[in-house]
Amino acid sequence: MAFGTDHVTLTEVTAASRTRSNSAFVPELWSDEIVAAYKANLVMPQLVNVMNFVGRKGDTVHLPAPVRGSASAKTAETIVTFISNQESKKQYIINEHWEYSRLIEDIVGVQALDSLRRFYTDDAGYALSVRVDTNLHNEGAKFAGADASPTVEGSAYSKAVIGTPSSGSLVAYSSTSDGNAASITDEGLRLMLRELDDNNVSGMDRYLVIPPVEKAKLLGIARFTEQAFTGEAGGANSIRNGKVGSLYGVEIYVSTNCAFPDAASTGVGVNQRAALLFQKDALVMFEQMKPRAQTQYKLEYLADLFTSDLIFDSGVLRPEAGIAIVVPA
Repeated sequence: MAFGTDHVTLTEVTAASRTRSNSAFVPELWSDEIVAAYKANLVMPQLVNVMNFVGRKGDTVHLPAPVRGSASAKTAETIVTFISNQESKKQYIINEHWEYSRLIEDIVGVQALDSLRRFYTDDAGYALSVRVDTNLHNEGAKFAGADASPTVEGSAYSKAVIGTPSSGSLVAYSSTSDGNAASITDEGLRLMLRELDDNNVSGMDRYLVIPPVEKAKLLGIARFTEQAFTGEAGGANSIRNGKVGSLYGVEIYVSTNCAFPDAASTGVGVNQRAALLFQKDALVMFEQMKPRAQTQYKLEYLADLFTSDLIFDSGVLRPEAGIAIVVPA
């Protein structure tokens, strides 16, 4: 906490002698607990590139996006072939500022149990983490890994596919009528992985984020669960422990925050969810201010104002490194 220059000593006061509603809620403690809850509830940020922008001024980040070069055959006694690509860059504007605020009246502070702080800090951390997760899921809607021009970022789900292929090929998602969402099959996942391979996407750090309804379906597919495919030891057996660990080198995560494609614009997407298959470099997140907590006594309300906020933004870094998959809800 910051004090004026005339403050020279700090006297400890017992909780019983305090008169303000939540004066026992030390701001530094609030912040630590909120950050802990925030990190515990995050799914997507742990899977993408996170760039620390904390403490830096400005609202725009420029990241280079160089074009891959090609090797040239060397002819005897001639000069080498120069690569003269016009390199490009991507620009990201950090303008997401989100807050969680509660007004805690004196009577509540006097009568409430100590668990009040624990609930508010956990709730604040969860609310802010959901916001971050939502932004990253929405950015994944622009993936283009299964498109003929994979390096060109798409609009929302314009280059998405459905989970079930047809005649050995992936099927594009359509939002017309009731939509054509279909569950992820073993063949469908293998075809999607081939698309990433064809796009020269690294085989390391690949993830599949699915909604809970899709987890239930994957656990019913033999290749995802049976001993012949997953092994018997420890956490490898999905039939025994109910976990969907990894398949074909892809770590599988379940998120209740998977988006509803097109729901806002057409109403179709309310019966569909969007899973994301991607490599870590597909998305980037910038943290300019980590979750913090502040309290202020509001005399006009005879209450304490508690606010927690953060500043961040996210974007697509490599559209060819991800595929959006629309599945039934």
